[in-house]
Amino acid sequence: MFIQTEATPNPATLKFLPGKVVMETGTAEFRDEASASASPLAARIFAIPGVTGVFFGYDFVTVSKDGPEWQHLKPAILGTIMEHFMSGAPVMGSASTSAQVDGDEEFFDAGDETIVATIKELLETRVRPAVAQDGGDITFRGFKDGKVFLNMKGSCAGCPSSTATLKHGVQNLLRHFVPEVQEVEAV
Repeated sequence: MFIQTEATPNPATLKFLPGKVVMETGTAEFRDEASASASPLAARIFAIPGVTGVFFGYDFVTVSKDGPEWQHLKPAILGTIMEHFMSGAPVMGSASTSAQVDGDEEFFDAGDETIVATIKELLETRVRPAVAQDGGDITFRGFKDGKVFLNMKGSCAGCPSSTATLKHGVQNLLRHFVPEVQEVEAV
């Protein structure tokens, strides 16, 4: 098994591509060791000192770190991911689903359903594929008083360039296609 790695715009995260499907549907983010108990793979990665976050996309794993340089952490993470996939163990525990991991409730007024549907379609077709290339994800959380609330995950969470991406990229795109959108904010 050969696992490729890619740098992300966030220097504290690295994207690992195992050449296999990681999450068939949805995404999963683990921000601490306690939440990682829902995933055998995430729990194994969190056992490596210096790991502070794990994110699963369709065909990639993004790992966040503090402290040690990547040259010290990368071999241990590569070995852990390889061992896990070679063992045939599931990525997620049997009691967990991506819906439970992603389980944040959406909020918007009933009269804004058409606007929200357009926002979600733009996010799904234009924003999320680009963000996934960088090892992250952006999901819709809500719409109120012209403001779109988005949840940033994976390499996007805490990334120095995420504010620029959000304000100059996503906000401009949404404002262009949905005049009711005045501002975009991360939650």
